[in-house]
Amino acid sequence: MGTSIQEHPEERRNLEPSTYSERLIAKVCMLAGKIMMENGAETYRVEDTMTRIADSFGMPRSQSFVTPTGIIFSMEGIAPDTRLTRISARSTDLRKVTEVNAISRRISAGELAPEKALELLHEVESSRASIAPWLRTVAAALSSGCFLIMYQGQWGDFIPALVTGGLGYLAVTTLDRIFSVKLFAEFMASVVVGILACLFVATGLGRELNTLIVGSVMPLVPGVLITNAVRDLMAGHYVSGLSKGAEAFLTALAIGTGIAVVLSFYKGEGLGL
Repeated sequence: MGTSIQEHPEERRNLEPSTYSERLIAKVCMLAGKIMMENGAETYRVEDTMTRIADSFGMPRSQSFVTPTGIIFSMEGIAPDTRLTRISARSTDLRKVTEVNAISRRISAGELAPEKALELLHEVESSRASIAPWLRTVAAALSSGCFLIMYQGQWGDFIPALVTGGLGYLAVTTLDRIFSVKLFAEFMASVVVGILACLFVATGLGRELNTLIVGSVMPLVPGVLITNAVRDLMAGHYVSGLSKGAEAFLTALAIGTGIAVVLSFYKGEGLGL
């Protein structure tokens, strides 16, 4: 029994390349799922992408369990491998999700080997946002003005909405880098929006406070998060759907609380609405 490895050394040599290949496939699947989850993809889409990649590389017996805070992935093979990665930061960058989907389709078509796929995924992960921060702020400002008109606000409040919404979005992106608690950044950004809106109305530069505030806070509303929560619930991913729904609820609560705090002081000063 002690000489079995010496009698068949070729079996040991044949095992090591397969094991390395399976581990490489697991790395590709985990990195693809991690990028998608960190950038606003739905849970069911992440699991489906990871399973399709493993299946395309000849590993059909794979299982994945994805939540907003972590991914567990397991493959059966010569050397069964189970991996866990934590999702600590989440944002919305659908460009990266689209690029990972494109890589997944190329893998399914047999165009990419695991080594090349892992290299491309690392490039996607390390790439910066396709839209510059200043351009996102400008887009948030314009959307605030458009939301104001959509909610039947007056054209005279269009410029105040541009300024208020743009500075509010700039505040949330800046504070999010400073503070580790995202809800606090959203609360403070809504406070900034409320103060600016009240100042515009108090000085006569703004007319309707309600529509001005509503239009200005719209860039802060977690629209993608709410949509993903509903889609995950419809797909049967109740853990992810409920957790994303709770996060969206807390975000809306932080925004509403910040506005309520400002309005309470605004009324207390007797400035009127």
